[in-house]
Amino acid sequence: MATSLHERALRCLAQREHSRAELARKLGTLGSEEEVSAELDRLVELGLLSDARFADAYVRAKAARFGASRLKSELARRGVDAEQIGLAIADNCPESEFERACDIHRRKFAAAPADAREWARQARFLQGRGFSTEIIRRVLKEHPGDEPA
Repeated sequence: MATSLHERALRCLAQREHSRAELARKLGTLGSEEEVSAELDRLVELGLLSDARFADAYVRAKAARFGASRLKSELARRGVDAEQIGLAIADNCPESEFERACDIHRRKFAAAPADAREWARQARFLQGRGFSTEIIRRVLKEHPGDEPA
C-alpha cells in the first residue's frame, strides 16, 4: 500500500506543484490518515513538497488574470497559510494591484464605460477577478492611455 501511495504522490507532483492539503486530499483514498501524513512528511523532508513553492507557482501563473483578494482566497482554499500567501503575492506581483487591474480591463474591454449599465458590467467583471472596490473605481474612472506615470 505504501508503494502505491508514494507512486501516486510522485505522479501528482510530477504534473504540477501541490499544496500539502491538496495532496493529502488526493491521497486520502489510498491509505489511512497516518500513512498519508507520514508520506507527506517524507516528501517535505525530501524537498519534493512545499506549500511555499506551490504558492509561488500559483501566483506566478495567475497574477496576470486575478487580483490579490482572489489569489489569497484561492490559496487559502487550497490549504496554504496566510503568511506564505502574503510572501508569494509580494514576491511574484512586481506591478501594483492598480496596474494589474488596468491591464486586465484594457485586454477585456475596448472602451471606458459609456453609461451606468456598462460601468456596472465592467465593475462586476473586475470584482469577479478579485479586485477591491477602490481599485475598480479608480480603473473605471481612468480612460485607456491616461494612466498616471
